[in-house]
Amino acid sequence: MDVSGGSGHPRSGNDESAGPHAGPPAADPVHPDPTAADTPGEQPAEQHRSTDEGPAEQSPTVGEDAGGRAGSPRAEPPEKHPAEDVPERDAAGQDAPPESAPPAHHARAEAHTGGGPGKPPQRRPEPSGGLLMGRPFGVPVYVAPSWFLVAALITWVFGGQLDRVLPELGAARYLVSLFFAVAFYASVLVHELAHTVAALRFKLPVRRIQLQFFGGVSEIEKEAETPGREFVLAFVGPLLSLVLAGVFYLAVLAVEPGTVPGVLLAGLMISNLIVAVFNLLPGLPLDGGRMLRAVVWKITGKPMSGTVAAAWVGRALAVSVLIGLPLLTQSGALGSGAVDNVGMDTLMDALLAAILAAIIWTGAGNSLRMARLREHLPELRARALTRRAVPVPADTPLSEALRRANASGARALVVVDTEGRPVSLVREAAIVGVPEHRRPWVPVGGLAQDLTEGMRVSAELSGEELLDALRANPATEYLVVEDTGEIYGVLSAADVERAFVKAMARPS
Repeated sequence: MDVSGGSGHPRSGNDESAGPHAGPPAADPVHPDPTAADTPGEQPAEQHRSTDEGPAEQSPTVGEDAGGRAGSPRAEPPEKHPAEDVPERDAAGQDAPPESAPPAHHARAEAHTGGGPGKPPQRRPEPSGGLLMGRPFGVPVYVAPSWFLVAALITWVFGGQLDRVLPELGAARYLVSLFFAVAFYASVLVHELAHTVAALRFKLPVRRIQLQFFGGVSEIEKEAETPGREFVLAFVGPLLSLVLAGVFYLAVLAVEPGTVPGVLLAGLMISNLIVAVFNLLPGLPLDGGRMLRAVVWKITGKPMSGTVAAAWVGRALAVSVLIGLPLLTQSGALGSGAVDNVGMDTLMDALLAAILAAIIWTGAGNSLRMARLREHLPELRARALTRRAVPVPADTPLSEALRRANASGARALVVVDTEGRPVSLVREAAIVGVPEHRRPWVPVGGLAQDLTEGMRVSAELSGEELLDALRANPATEYLVVEDTGEIYGVLSAADVERAFVKAMARPS
């Protein structure tokens, strides 16, 4: 039976257009999109995090839950009722709302890697990522704990090089090396800010910037709408690194060679050049991979084709780095005649190559997974996932409410006032917690959660818009309404989560 509209009064009849949807929708990550790698070896971000993750990602309709209007007939056996097929619960017996993803959602990083696919709706109030350093352009910048490890490593390695170039510095060389590490990551921050400014210019929300081991990540929550914007968004990072390398080159010409400023400026020039060149390599999750993706997307008209091509090039690049980097550095070391530490140098080169290759390979795989979810995202529809509901007054005994639900084939209860307006939703977890012998004496009003404005979602929502609405207002159940205000049914966060799991299991 249909529960009505603007007035909220029940009415009879079944709207054909609101009938069950057989086809299960698939979903994309909540933060659909990638993490494009910006500097050598960035950690995965997920969020768009910057590569094609993409990123929150973030699904198929549950067959018997696919919905028509509230209380409308369905083929489900009459003995089914809201107490059955309840969402997963936490230790306290509460419905466990799905966590948010990843984000999708660009997360740009040094080596933008895609963040792994995440679960649907649930926004974390403030992304944490280490030590908060500031909010340029309103975007929080964090320094991850892993940064201190790599800063110590840079200080030690660069300090050893300074000992050969400027032996008169003594122990002070490590202070100079620490300054270099900080200045280098300031350059990485400029690289990431270039992605951030471009994203904000295209009205793409940026969740945060994080400086971490092997680089930085700009977590951009939405994917660019066109291949041209995608190309620009990826290219501005390496472009800024090239500009910085040029600035430091001009500065080197203005100082005396063989001095501390000269060595520092030369080191910053070379490091920024390496960052730019590395990130221009044409494979996901690097910026060059995102640029390649944009080109293939433009040619084929299919974002997924661009992602697949750039991801496989990224995997080939990972293998090349794993094998080729140690060979190149080893031949350089032997050529220089420094044979004392060849064994240790070879080991360090192999370890560095393995880390970089793993980051690139993982980022490429994440990009493929996130793209697959994003491809299914439009199929995730509130109308298809909504459960039929039956309206009951607050003083209705639970046993009677369940009887009415069984009789009409509904799987959710909506508490209405005397005029038929919905005021609260009966939580499934609360129903399960009431022993059957007590249900005739327990009114449904005591088991219901008051409706807030954020718990009302339009039946027309689908894909990313639906996920954004659920993330913005975390809850276990939502009242789904037509544009006219008519009750359509109840959407369970658990059903959306199951839809996500099914989407991830579907082949691309």
